[in-house]
Amino acid sequence: MSQGVGGVGGSGSVSGVGSLGTCTSVNFVFAKLQMELAASAKDSALGYIKQVQKAQTEQKKVAQMLTTCRGLQDQAKAKGGCTEMPADIREFMDKNKLEYSLTTGGVKDPTRETADSLHDKDEWDVAIQSLQSYQETIGTDIQTLMVYVQDFMGQYNSYTQGANSAIQSGMQTLTAVARGQ
Repeated sequence: MSQGVGGVGGSGSVSGVGSLGTCTSVNFVFAKLQMELAASAKDSALGYIKQVQKAQTEQKKVAQMLTTCRGLQDQAKAKGGCTEMPADIREFMDKNKLEYSLTTGGVKDPTRETADSLHDKDEWDVAIQSLQSYQETIGTDIQTLMVYVQDFMGQYNSYTQGANSAIQSGMQTLTAVARGQ
């Protein structure tokens, strides 16, 4: 048997029954194959879990930025002027192509190169709404990734149950043979 069995979700492959070790019982060979597929499903789930963790870290970062921006907006409201957007938030927003006010002395600057970092109450609304939208997008992505994790864990459970059933069936056959039935 030289052809391989495709791995779950393209995460790997089971190279063939011969690679699973020596065994003469069809039930045990099937059980070993089921355990290999279970391991592949588990590896796929772990990959998605890592993506979820990364997205959750990003989501926390955005939540902190939103808190900072809201505080700066409140300060701008209180003094009736402008407050400055911190460089790290501006860099994050540029990196993720998020919208914020681009003005230079009240004139829109589409290049972002000479745009000032000063924002009044209304300009902060634009930045805050943009960050909120991005945060919602991350939340949606996390939900999608969790669906994949659940799917792979369901496959994992199914494969391990199949392996357990095959082992039990093989044990019953061996017990019957040993008893001479």
